[in-house]
Amino acid sequence: MAVINFNRVSKRFDLHSERARSFQETVVGAFRGNRQEREEFWALRSVSFEVQRGETVGLIGANGTGKSTVLKLISRIVEPTSGEIEVTGRVGALLELGAGFHPDLTGGENIYLNASIQGLSRDDVRGKFDQIVDFAELQRFIDVPVKHYSSGMYVRLGFAVAVHTEPEILLVDEVLGVGDAAFQRKCLDRIQGLQRQGVTIVFVSHNADAVRSLCKRAIWLKDGHIEDDGVTESVVTRYLAHSWAAEASTHLVGALDDSQRWGSGRVRLNKVRLLNGSDQEQHLFQSGEQLTVEIGYQATERIKRPVFGMAIYRSDGVHVTGPNTQFAGVDIPWIEGDGRMLYTIPALPLLEGRYQISLSVHDEKDSEIYDFHDRLYSFRVLPSSGERYGLMTMNGVWQWAVDPS
Repeated sequence: MAVINFNRVSKRFDLHSERARSFQETVVGAFRGNRQEREEFWALRSVSFEVQRGETVGLIGANGTGKSTVLKLISRIVEPTSGEIEVTGRVGALLELGAGFHPDLTGGENIYLNASIQGLSRDDVRGKFDQIVDFAELQRFIDVPVKHYSSGMYVRLGFAVAVHTEPEILLVDEVLGVGDAAFQRKCLDRIQGLQRQGVTIVFVSHNADAVRSLCKRAIWLKDGHIEDDGVTESVVTRYLAHSWAAEASTHLVGALDDSQRWGSGRVRLNKVRLLNGSDQEQHLFQSGEQLTVEIGYQATERIKRPVFGMAIYRSDGVHVTGPNTQFAGVDIPWIEGDGRMLYTIPALPLLEGRYQISLSVHDEKDSEIYDFHDRLYSFRVLPSSGERYGLMTMNGVWQWAVDPS
């Protein structure tokens, strides 16, 4: 049975420029006959989908693609510009940070206010009050006005209220990521408990692992449309591949300023390409796939015994490896004019993430750097079906050895 039904739903927001910031500006603008320019922004365009009772659905997509708008439409915070929405059941929502809280009221007073908005009687709230406070871990601060709360305290209180009001439909936005790691784990455990109770959950997150672990189905929103809707792993993989391809196209070669490139210039590295096993240029790879770094160069004169090297870094700065031709025992007597070097990794051992490549060419004694490119080339490794966490795969094999006794 569908408890959420979107039928060709569109939502338009009017964006105003040159909005008057004071009464004086309003009067002056009226006197001058100034008109505010209005721009239409369509957050959603003709979106249709259903969510079945007890289903957990993840909404993914880049910022500004309509994910939060969908949640606000379900909770009736905003109304659609066109189309029909049907929602069946009590809705509990953790949307914008502190939404529904009055800053001058205490945490305890806001529990009563927020829970009553979600349909609970005062007696119901009184019976759940201690559970909510304990879950939020705010015993010392429950009588303090929430305007003095940190962002993490806001989230803890908002989530605690949302999950203790016996929702039939729970909406969770990205604000869950504001809490500390321990509380995030606590929230995810609570969500899994609600799943077992048959609560319908719509979950917005940029954390692909969280969506994978909680949701069997994902909806990818792109530019206000549904780009994909189906099994979570398939949709998330396609979304990540799309976003990483766009990122790679803009970050493949950075600006060659003095902070990223230096050297004497007697040899210049150029025409760098990342190739797959079919010699096709590529920036998205799977663990175990062949990766070849093709390095074009131009030597303005005869250079004896040059050394070509590279380094791979993970996006957080971890140095993965740093091979060069000298370490590998590859002797290059001399180079002159145009040429190229190839470095091939037959089976890429790296796990999911973004990686950067530095390239260099220097003399045999490492006393003169001809050209150095500092982390100017990047590629992505897609999620692996075999291993998920860490830096690289050991390609190990599990065996269950049963004791014959």
